[in-house]
Amino acid sequence: MDVGIGLLGSVLVAGAAYSKRSLTVSGAAAAVVLGTLMYSLGSAAWYGTLIAFFVASTLLSKYKHKRKAAIESGYAKSGNRDAGQVAANGGLGLLLCIGSAIAPHPAWWAAFVGVMAAVTADTWATEIGGLSRTAPRSILTGRKVAPGTSGGVTALGLLATCAGGLFIGAAAWLLARLGSGAVTGAADAASAAAASGRQAATMLTAGAQHPLETLLPLLAAGLAGGLAGSLSDSLIGAKWQAMYRCAVCGRDIERGSHCGSPAVPLRGFAWMTNDAVNVIGSLFGGAAALAAALLAGWL
Repeated sequence: MDVGIGLLGSVLVAGAAYSKRSLTVSGAAAAVVLGTLMYSLGSAAWYGTLIAFFVASTLLSKYKHKRKAAIESGYAKSGNRDAGQVAANGGLGLLLCIGSAIAPHPAWWAAFVGVMAAVTADTWATEIGGLSRTAPRSILTGRKVAPGTSGGVTALGLLATCAGGLFIGAAAWLLARLGSGAVTGAADAASAAAASGRQAATMLTAGAQHPLETLLPLLAAGLAGGLAGSLSDSLIGAKWQAMYRCAVCGRDIERGSHCGSPAVPLRGFAWMTNDAVNVIGSLFGGAAALAAALLAGWL
């Protein structure tokens, strides 16, 4: 039954996104697989948090698209997400969901919230920060750089980063509250108690929520994951991401061609693509949220 619900919901969401040119054919197929597995292995809270990221980020990518078009022409990927982008943004979250299904523990949920906060915060920083009226500055040198330059940050982008992380924390809380919970998921009370320890067993017996299903801890996890993920993404992008220079217009870009001509390699590792940077950034986001939960005593 869970597989059917997840499949139906994922097909509807992916189909709508494809019709609006927010997903390619490969991206829509990957989104259906990702969403179906997330719902069937996790819960509505896991699945819904993924959908919250996707819907909000898609809407932002369409906001003032014409104004951002010139900047986005230098990006390796556009707002029309392919399978690689879907996997880069949701693949690690799915692995955490699988881990939670195999060995239930609140740590999986904490890391998942951090991962989703990281990809959301990074997307919001890009989409909203691209509208900044002040020039971005390099996260490495502090010098002004051209809009769209990897590693460039703005005050507006940093505010968007925080907003994206808090949004995911709030969405995760609301979905866990409305659904059957996220920390224990589909596991029974005995399994959850064995995985989470005596404190969790007492809470489950009393019918209380785990701290990581309440608002403030989830907001903290979202903010920590969002900031760590987005800033590490910018740092890696400025230092190691593959960058090229257009032989026609002279712009520094993330893609191997521009203005209809092959671009000249400028710096970075060829394998360090935008998708690879996103995956590494989400790793940092998950680790930061997990560390925040551990330091606060929520695990």
